[in-house]
Amino acid sequence: MISQSLFQHGTLSALMAGLFEGTLSIEELLTHGNLGIGTLHDLDGELIILNGQAFQAKADGTVIALTGAETVPYAAVTSFAPQSEISFSEEITANEIKHVLQEKMTSLNTFQAIKLTGTFSHMHVRAVPKQTKPYPRLVEAARVQPEYKQQNIKGTVIGFYTPQLFQGAAAAGFHLHFLSDDQQFGGHILDFTLAKGTVELQTIETLIQHFPIEHAAFMENKIDYANLHAEIEEAEN
Repeated sequence: MISQSLFQHGTLSALMAGLFEGTLSIEELLTHGNLGIGTLHDLDGELIILNGQAFQAKADGTVIALTGAETVPYAAVTSFAPQSEISFSEEITANEIKHVLQEKMTSLNTFQAIKLTGTFSHMHVRAVPKQTKPYPRLVEAARVQPEYKQQNIKGTVIGFYTPQLFQGAAAAGFHLHFLSDDQQFGGHILDFTLAKGTVELQTIETLIQHFPIEHAAFMENKIDYANLHAEIEEAEN
């Protein structure tokens, strides 16, 4: 395994096109890293990988631990080895934190792994519901998604910063998921306010892009890229 590498299975553009079938097991995914995010087969909720354990934040608001047999159409993981950290002792918004991180990152031209542990005065997440065939495009599925909010909750924000150049392979900018310390609340982050906590950062040196070449639906699909950037912005935010 290459140090400071990001292993990504599938691409966001394929997911945007409605390729929601799981093509890699969680068990295999965890051999490539211990911290990461993604989604599950049938776009069933949000995947959160923390300390080598995989969790699923479901559309009904629950969070479950995964066995390893489940599959993913899209996920990214790294063997997290932080190189720097930033502590926050006063309340700060998500947008303010992102600005600070962009100032502190070694570069905006490479992927960065992010782990923010702390107490959050406000946390707002979503979890996309499980889809059935024929699958819609992701932007359509995301228009009907349960959202959940919690106040004064302890937990961890996990995710990655993606350079603009890689928009489509992943979502350019910050893509973050949340898991509470009690493992009962989580999802794709829409917004948050941090009361106090610490961010750890890792600069990614190598991107390993893995494709499901044995999966006919992926290999034969003609992906429509016409409105890809606009659809990513709507679906992810």
